[in-house]
Amino acid sequence: MPYTFVAPAVIFLGIFLIYPVFTTIVYSFEQVNVGGLLTGVTPFVGLQNYQHVLSDPQFQSAILVSLIFTVTCVVFQFTIGFLLALLFKERFPLAGPMRALLLIPWLLPLIVSATIFKWMLQTDNGIINYALLSFHLLSHPITWLDDPKIALVGPIIANIWIGIPFNMSLLMAGLQGIPGSLYEAATVEGARGWQQFRRITWPMMRAQSLAVLVLGTILTINVFDLIYVMTGGGPVDATTTLPLYAYQNSFVFYQLGNGAAATMLLFLFLLVVAVVYLALLSKEEVNA
Repeated sequence: MPYTFVAPAVIFLGIFLIYPVFTTIVYSFEQVNVGGLLTGVTPFVGLQNYQHVLSDPQFQSAILVSLIFTVTCVVFQFTIGFLLALLFKERFPLAGPMRALLLIPWLLPLIVSATIFKWMLQTDNGIINYALLSFHLLSHPITWLDDPKIALVGPIIANIWIGIPFNMSLLMAGLQGIPGSLYEAATVEGARGWQQFRRITWPMMRAQSLAVLVLGTILTINVFDLIYVMTGGGPVDATTTLPLYAYQNSFVFYQLGNGAAATMLLFLFLLVVAVVYLALLSKEEVNA
């Protein structure tokens, strides 16, 4: 009887998690295209797919774009989220409704948020250009999503807006776990504001902050639908991140072997991030 209850979950994980991962690993070592899928002939090529991907200038560009996108988003999401968490830790009128409103970006489907920001950043009808022109801050509209030099700014702003509530919620949970008696004792000793933050808040929040930063990094580097809706990876690959690069190779150029190799390289990078996180977490626990 116990196995009967567990079976649906095991079958679900097997079909939608284990099998796709196993297939991706196998495809990364084979020459897979549409013809091969139809005929079932997918010859083994060893590390050839990985060599092709690593030597591809587009892949190298995707790495740089992913790093810029991830680092910028994570830094601003964490910083703003931490400041908001510190703010809402204090009691003041309308704190509850304001905090609920700030959760809206996290609750909205990513497709909806991406569509809204794409509309706002349109060159001719976008509200951003309209506002800047109305206040005479610009002499002509900015091509936010069509200029390769600034096209990544739009998705970065949108992703920061989406991720702030996530960071704020997790950090607030950590702040609420700090005993109030520590702040009372510090106040008696004459510590105020920045001194309390440096001596109490930050040391007590280092483990939680590390977890939030790692989760934010993993979520951000895997962002696909937001960028796909807003720019499609363009213009001129200016917003093509690693997930979009893998998608384009697999489902646009139908080179599934190269796409699988790119996916596995991304997985290995995230695995390294997870290992570093566990090592730092263990160090924090030892120091605690």
